[in-house]
Amino acid sequence: MSGLVLRLGGPLQSWGEHSAFTDRDTQRFPTRSGLIGLFAGAHGMRRGDDLSRFDDLTFTVRIDRPGIPTMDFHTVGGGRARHQTVPTAEGGRRSVETATIVTRRHYLADAVFVVGVTGPKDTIDTLAERLERPCWQPYLGRRSCPPDPPLLLRRVQDPFVELAERVPVCRTYQEGAQVDFVREGAHPEAASIAELADVPVSFAPLERRYRLRTVSIIPLSVPQDLWLGRGRKYQDALYNYAGGTP
Repeated sequence: MSGLVLRLGGPLQSWGEHSAFTDRDTQRFPTRSGLIGLFAGAHGMRRGDDLSRFDDLTFTVRIDRPGIPTMDFHTVGGGRARHQTVPTAEGGRRSVETATIVTRRHYLADAVFVVGVTGPKDTIDTLAERLERPCWQPYLGRRSCPPDPPLLLRRVQDPFVELAERVPVCRTYQEGAQVDFVREGAHPEAASIAELADVPVSFAPLERRYRLRTVSIIPLSVPQDLWLGRGRKYQDALYNYAGGTP
């Protein structure tokens, strides 16, 4: 087995898990479906393509900065003639007077996550190459959410050890502070355990399907010298880590 360490940071992120129709939610950390969607885009895959190449990957997420939950709204279907308004379930069209639909979309503002990806060496090697030269622009859950650089930090042997002991933390240290880790499966030391419908079976537009998985939220202590805040010291340490020898 081999692994990668990724950094997911940007002005906005959105990791939907049960989004439906006019209300588009976000989880408080990157979902498996969102990460695999990012990888599939880097590979140049089309919606509906077989996703089984990613089945053996496992993820650990470190929540450096949880971000600020925020919401905006969009309108759809307004200002058009009747034959151009939103279709109805009966096969007709909404009237001009009721054509406008408001959708609410939820985001995490100013969040930073570090993700450890573990899998077979061949899969990890190919994924690293694709992330270094992606076919399509990577985004953090939605196309309107591009990531800050660097995205791919480095290839490693044990991603969990890297997250727990070596990767700089984008937060200022406070006495007794811990960092939340999101690990797949049910762990006895977890502060909370959740079941998410975020294992993608198909991204086909008319046949999106997901399986369930269990995740554990585990608060862990990280060495104090890794807590570097958000300034130049953190940026220097991050790029030094990214350019170091595995």
